[in-house]
Amino acid sequence: MNTGTEHQKSPSTEQGDSSATSRWAGHRVLHACSLALAVAAIVLFTLPARGSSTHSAPAGPPGTDHGMIAPPSATTPGMPGMPGMAGMPGMAGMPATATGEGLAAERDGYRLDSAATSLPAGRAVTYPFTVTGPDGRPVTDFAEVQTKQLHFYAIRSDLTGYQHLHPTMAPDGTWTAELTALEPGTWRLYASFTPNTGPRKGSEFVLSRTVTVPGQATAAPLPAATDSTTADGYAIAVRGELTAGTPAPLIVTISKDGQPVTDLQPYLDSYAHLSIVHEGDQALAHLHPTTPVHADHGGPTLTLYALLGEPGNWRAYLQFRTAGQLHTAALTLHVA
Repeated sequence: MNTGTEHQKSPSTEQGDSSATSRWAGHRVLHACSLALAVAAIVLFTLPARGSSTHSAPAGPPGTDHGMIAPPSATTPGMPGMPGMAGMPGMAGMPATATGEGLAAERDGYRLDSAATSLPAGRAVTYPFTVTGPDGRPVTDFAEVQTKQLHFYAIRSDLTGYQHLHPTMAPDGTWTAELTALEPGTWRLYASFTPNTGPRKGSEFVLSRTVTVPGQATAAPLPAATDSTTADGYAIAVRGELTAGTPAPLIVTISKDGQPVTDLQPYLDSYAHLSIVHEGDQALAHLHPTTPVHADHGGPTLTLYALLGEPGNWRAYLQFRTAGQLHTAALTLHVA
């Protein structure tokens, strides 16, 4: 990981079509994997394989192509205090590599549908969509994951404008995402969900579509890789050496005015939420710290574990809450 300091204050908002692939890429995976062969557990979602919007990607056994959260009580033998794989469905026989990118509109019969192919620039806008199941009908029964039934992301093609939302669903299965003002350009919109019924009940999916925002689009260059950034007066430092295909810990430390921050509040059942987007193709993943939650006393150090299968630069968005306010810090991480 390159060193340096990036000073960027990202929006504090809580906050595709698809193409085929045959190579494994890193959040592309973000797979929970065996820690008997690695330094620690991986705590993250794996995103579904990229495929066309009209053809589902090949389906593996339930649990093998979707990331999972290690049970808090599970530990790996010989690694006290580290989350383990015991009791995690689908772990037996899990391959060392797998596809997982979240760049498809459809997977295993589940489809992200929306009539909107463009959205206006410069003002708040709603994006209606549905998730249809293998029977072609809108899905209305979703499992709650990280306290929400569906997580929605909007990211422009230059990896700017990050929004992470939790839309509302009408009784007929229509979701409405309330997006803040979008800059002109191409945006990829991701929906992360877990069906609570049907043939893939309990399996996590991330599907996406793209929309065009008309106007003069000016792409922002990706900031250089760094191990520190700032947001809303907070200083964030990230330690860790990331190598493609190798699980590794990321140690995040948060301070303010030179003092360690120890009043992090729970956000989505954790003390932080980290989204990572690959510069090459907008593959998306998100991770949560393994740090146990004890009321409003989180920090200053949080540990996350990541397995990224694709080298290159990844744009990371770290969200954390203090005094009821959600903060979003952005920085670029490099994977060797």
